[in-house]
Order: sequence, then C-alpha cells, then structure tokens
Amino acid sequence: MYPASFEVLIPRSLDEALDMLEKYGENAKVLAGGHSLIPMMRLRLVKPAYVIYIGRIPGLSYIREEGGELRIGALTTHNEIEESSLLKEKNPLLSETASKIGDLQVRNMGTIGGSLAHADPAADYPGDPSRSRGQRRPQEQVGGEGRQARGLHNRPLHNRPQAQRAPSRDQAPALTGSFGTAYEKLVFRASDFAIVGVAALVQLSGDGTAEKVRVGLTGVDEKPVRARGVEEELEGKKLSEDLIARAAERASEGINPPTDIRASAEYRRRMARALTKQALTRAFKRASRTQG
Repeated sequence: MYPASFEVLIPRSLDEALDMLEKYGENAKVLAGGHSLIPMMRLRLVKPAYVIYIGRIPGLSYIREEGGELRIGALTTHNEIEESSLLKEKNPLLSETASKIGDLQVRNMGTIGGSLAHADPAADYPGDPSRSRGQRRPQEQVGGEGRQARGLHNRPLHNRPQAQRAPSRDQAPALTGSFGTAYEKLVFRASDFAIVGVAALVQLSGDGTAEKVRVGLTGVDEKPVRARGVEEELEGKKLSEDLIARAAERASEGINPPTDIRASAEYRRRMARALTKQALTRAFKRASRTQG
C-alpha cells in the first residue's frame, strides 16, 4: 500500500525544525531513520500532511560524557551506540542492547531518538533500567520538556502530550565500581522486536553485597516496566545463582502481557521469569569479575 500524499520539509537547524513543528502541529511528523514511521505511513496508520526530515540538522549525533552522565544525541544510530568504546566502558548495557536491534542495515539507519519517540512497547532501549530512575530531568528537546524514556511513554505508540516530539538527546549514568549488565531478548527472528526483553544491572559493594540491582522488562505490558519485586529480593544481599533464581520468580508480578500471534500472555510471563534469571546471572558474573 502507498502512503497518503504528504510534503517533505528539510530544516537545516534545530530552530527551523521547531518553527515547522509549531506551524504545522498535529499535521506534522518528524522523520529520522524512518524504520518506524515509513511502515506506518505505508499502512496508512498515520497520515501526516508534512514530514519533517531532521537528518541534515548538524550537532544531533554524538556520544560523550559530561558530569558523570553519558549523553547521546537523538540522531546517533544504533550501530554507533553498539560500537562506542565509551559506552562499552562506562555503560555496556546500552551497547549490548543496540547490538540486538534489527539487522545491520536497520542499525546503520535507525536512531535512538526515533526509537524512543516511537514508543513501541516491545522496543529495546526503554527497558534499560540504568536510564529509568523515575525522575524528571530537564534537557533539550525538539518541542517539549525532556524526560527519561520510561517517563515518556503513555500507551503503545504514544508518548505523553508534553513530550510528543523527538528528544534531542538521551542520558544514562556513567557506571563506576564493580558492576555488570546484561540484556536478554526473546525473538523469532533476529530482526524482530522483543516478544520479551529483560535488561539487568548489578552493582556490588566492596564486600560483594548487591548495592544496586535494576531490572527492566519490555514486551510484557503497554509500556516498559521495572521488576521492583525482583530488585527488593536481591538488594543488600550476597548474591548467588540460587538466590537469583528465586528472586526471578517475581519478575511476572504486576505485568499485563498481551496475547497475540507470536505468544500468549502466560508464555510471556514464563519467559519474563526465565530471561530475568538469565540476565541477572550474567550481570552478576560480570560484576564479580570486576571486583579487586
């Protein structure tokens, strides 16, 4: 199917893009890599009169550390995130997550800003618990207040009204000390969105106690969720594989997974528990290896 008729606008600066968004409002959509918007337009699920292509705006593609935070420009591609030596050192969860998005062609074109703005409940980045601390952060945005990804999502394929437009950057902490991360993803094909995805972060104190445990799930509800019951079971304790296995049973608490052609709700619940165990076990082993 062909998309409905539309006009392409190509701003050369952030200010020009903002002016276009203000002028055309709900009749406009922002295009970056295009892997989410174009298919929806071809199916006529969305029919914007104007498509604002921001790919030629300079200064929106970068990965850098500032004040203990890792900052990633909205036009940074998944491949750049996967290959970043800074992220591999300071927050490898982002690099591992990016490596499991789509295929090489998608990772070379798709952007983190586009992925977060699209708000697909099975997307990979929003499940990253290192970025999801439940607080608002002022940051630049193409048309609105900046927020961390979990605060952006309202319902499937929709962001909150005050954050409808693509963020100009994303933020994550630069991790220090003894930490380990892991991302587990259940898919039928390597290029698919997650049926269930689980991201885990474990930080250990000097005596090996779990100082911080974070677990984020995607694909199991209308928006990304934190497995807080699992975190509560593990934080402040000496971790072991048996303890992790018991705690992982709480990963399905409070989630409302869908039933569709790919999996039933009950299967998603079982896989949430299984993948949580796998992700936490890998993260714990990696954190243990970094202890002096």
